Amino acid sequence: MDTTHHLINTDRYRFIDQSSLGPEFSALQSFGMDDALSISVGQGLSPTTARLWVHHDTIVLGIADAKLPYIREGVDLLKSKGYEVIVRNSGGLAVVLDDGVLNLSLIFPDSKTVNIHEGYDAMVSFIQHLFKDYTDQIEAYEITQSYCPGTYDLSINGKKFAGISQRRVKNGSAVQIYLDITGSGSERAQLIRDFYEISKKGEATRFTYPDIDPNVMASLNELLGTSFTVAEVRDMILLTLHQLSGGNIVTDSLNGAEIEWFQKRFDLMIERNQKMLESL
Repeated sequence: MDTTHHLINTDRYRFIDQSSLGPEFSALQSFGMDDALSISVGQGLSPTTARLWVHHDTIVLGIADAKLPYIREGVDLLKSKGYEVIVRNSGGLAVVLDDGVLNLSLIFPDSKTVNIHEGYDAMVSFIQHLFKDYTDQIEAYEITQSYCPGTYDLSINGKKFAGISQRRVKNGSAVQIYLDITGSGSERAQLIRDFYEISKKGEATRFTYPDIDPNVMASLNELLGTSFTVAEVRDMILLTLHQLSGGNIVTDSLNGAEIEWFQKRFDLMIERNQKMLESL
């Protein structure tokens, strides 16, 4: 029986699609965008919001990654392969973003009263509902030998295709998921495995970094035997939001106050990344 989490059953959704903005759209902008929307949703100025985004050839590092003993060599490796490297402002470790990876943020209100696990559970419920016509085997548990392993990794038959993080700002929470739609999950995992090998060189570290096995990661197309495009999954998400909200969807762009919040958060992300990466 298909059931959905109460947080995703809302009477109105705001939908912002930034999945086709192209390579010039920076991941730093995305994190600033989610912060601004979290403030707006948390203040009741915006309904629950779904934002789609794609970033081309970008490695998003976690704060702990920047403390690897040979991180400069690791970053140089990634850049030599054509990837932009940034450090995120939410939890987790290194992940790969490219044009075959669709990212979804669901931004909920009342983060001060809603348990943090409910946000994660809501995203799991949304993805299970989204692909219910194709599989009932999507599970949420940690795939320890994946990159950026976490309790809410999504997998099919033990192979991870998605990871979830959450960032809470003011009274709003942005639950963010990356979905490997096309391409090779194992090739993405091998890239991050190489990054950790050169960044750590076998040295003991205070933080435990994942021992990545590329065979435990795959794209949805690999797992389901499908030929989805990112655009097709984007349309599936919009249709699902339409169903969950009873057809009440708005597509408002950022307003005046939201633009100001975005600019402030974007500037902070730029400043933070300059300090963290230039100091390596």
